[in-house]
Amino acid sequence: MTHSTEHRTPGEKTAHIGLVPWADADFDLLLKNNAPEMTAHLGGPETLDQLMDRHRRYLALSTLDGHGRMFRITAGPDAPAAGSIGYWATPWQGERIWETGWGVLPGYQGRGIAAAAARLVAAHAAADRARLRHLHAFPAVDHRASNGVCRSAGFTLRGPCDFEYPKGRAIRCHDWHLDLRTLSRASSRSGTP
Repeated sequence: MTHSTEHRTPGEKTAHIGLVPWADADFDLLLKNNAPEMTAHLGGPETLDQLMDRHRRYLALSTLDGHGRMFRITAGPDAPAAGSIGYWATPWQGERIWETGWGVLPGYQGRGIAAAAARLVAAHAAADRARLRHLHAFPAVDHRASNGVCRSAGFTLRGPCDFEYPKGRAIRCHDWHLDLRTLSRASSRSGTP
């Protein structure tokens, strides 16, 4: 099942942003997202074993009801992958929340694709059977592009925080959140899924 939306940025043709559930063939996308320039704010590239483990976790999310989902981002019908995005359950400050994260390949950055994909993934999280109230994103405080994605996608900045990513490595992040109940009510009023 593919979900898509049209997204237009000033001076650009309409892009059809789609989310395609993560599949075994998407391992190559993990390799591309593992480049030093893509992981600079995340502690650097992972080893091949770590990537294989991550790929297995992404595939498993699709089989575990109420645990989240990973997607390949597409920027048009039959277009190659533009990146990845997903959401997963995690504990945060005494609450079970959805966390989201993304990686958009360099050739697709700066075109509003990540923000459009974040809005689509928020709709998925709002409709998920787990019915968690909040979707959070934790970009590094100095990662201007990802903080801009959060702002453009409608998230609200709660402030700086310390966050562990990867396990064992604390980074200073911004805690952005989106109240999914508000999103669900808006979708039901407009008739969109």
